[in-house]
Amino acid sequence: MEELIGGKYGVLTEGQVAKVHQAALEVLRRVGLRVESEEFLKIYGDGGAEVDFKNWIVKIPPKLVEDALKVVPHRVVLHGRKPEYKMDLGDAKVYLGTGGAAVQILDLETGEARATTLQDQARLARLAENLENVHFFQCPVVPRDVPADKVTVNSFYAALANTYKNVQEAAHSLQAARDAIELAALIAGGDDKLRAAPFISFVTSWMVSPLKIDTHIAAVLREVVQSGIPVALSSAPITGSTGPITLAGLLTQVHAEELSGIVLSQLIREGAPVLYGPVPGAANLRDMSFAGGAIETALMDVAAIQMARYINVPIYSDAGETDSKLPDIQAGYEKAASIILVALAGGNYIHHAAGMMEGMFTVAYEQYVIDNDIIGMALRVLQGIEVDEDHLALEVMERVGPGGNYLIQDHTIKHLRSGEFFIPHVADRQGREAWEAGERLDARERARQRAKEILAQPARNLIPKEIDREIRKRFEILLERSDHM
Repeated sequence: MEELIGGKYGVLTEGQVAKVHQAALEVLRRVGLRVESEEFLKIYGDGGAEVDFKNWIVKIPPKLVEDALKVVPHRVVLHGRKPEYKMDLGDAKVYLGTGGAAVQILDLETGEARATTLQDQARLARLAENLENVHFFQCPVVPRDVPADKVTVNSFYAALANTYKNVQEAAHSLQAARDAIELAALIAGGDDKLRAAPFISFVTSWMVSPLKIDTHIAAVLREVVQSGIPVALSSAPITGSTGPITLAGLLTQVHAEELSGIVLSQLIREGAPVLYGPVPGAANLRDMSFAGGAIETALMDVAAIQMARYINVPIYSDAGETDSKLPDIQAGYEKAASIILVALAGGNYIHHAAGMMEGMFTVAYEQYVIDNDIIGMALRVLQGIEVDEDHLALEVMERVGPGGNYLIQDHTIKHLRSGEFFIPHVADRQGREAWEAGERLDARERARQRAKEILAQPARNLIPKEIDREIRKRFEILLERSDHM
């Protein structure tokens, strides 16, 4: 896929970035972390942290952070099962995709909210495979028809059976992580091949803000880090509830939390590929609940990208959230604002960019199609304006002359579909008379029709049959194999 570069927008000055970083180091040195596990206390302590075993507190000196930042990879490559889906995460390269752990979905036929299923996971993966601006597939729903201990391996299977793009999911137990890695290795043709070109990755919500490690998920993090599979370190404080009310305060806390995760990962396995993963959230000031579509969340996401660039670690960014319950005008303006700002800032792996609604509680098939257009607009902004002899068009201006017409010029025909203009799938650009003479559809209905068209195409399972048989011998796969899902 085409590499597009951000880094064109920021909200903090260089001095402010340095000030936040220094404040975060002071938080780790003076306040520390609560770690209710002797094992993880020992890992930190053996690395040089100050450990209070009696009160479960770890205080991390700046030198330990500096040492971790010297060995953590400054570039992480995520692969797909097709070469064109390779994502080189580093510098300000930008990729956008799905995300979330939604438990509701708007049914494509009825439009009503219902519980998410494993079949939804599979269908959403197939939809994402056919949306050209969605670069990766983070499993967006929690299948509520699957036992909790079987969700991870079944979600990975459902996704990998329907998309060649990189698949990311959470694992909530050591066994779930091991099962997912074994499943992927079977598809890859061996452990070595999987680690050489990992087409799966993990996200771990190992931090309970403020500044407390979830030792159960930290054990999963340890397992993934030891395996060599890339992992995002997700920490998600909310202003005024699990973090300071001020944006700079929350940014300082989440940066401290992320630094502590980088330290932990590198103490477990030096050189482990991790993504700096702050997901700062703004509170709804009416009831202090999470406000996903708040513009302040986008501001903090942009600032977090600047912090990641300061420490030179690839970032797991956040954009595309909305508090709307429907794919409506609110969803459109909230999503577009954050997606374009975060892309311009240079977020590397921007999750939640497609499909999410209602503060990450709900997804909708048609919203993925709409968001594919919004992402496409953001990518076109990143391309900028090319200025060379051909694009300056002096020769054609001279040929057409004053009062002439450019419509039939070879230069015009050449650039009609050269990428100079983004052509949306959902937006209606016809005149009113033509629109009124047709079906008079709004954007949501046009997107629903496109989603239905994509999913109506004959499906094929992207896992070869012989490998599929091996997978089913090893794991309890609850999705029936079908080449017509």
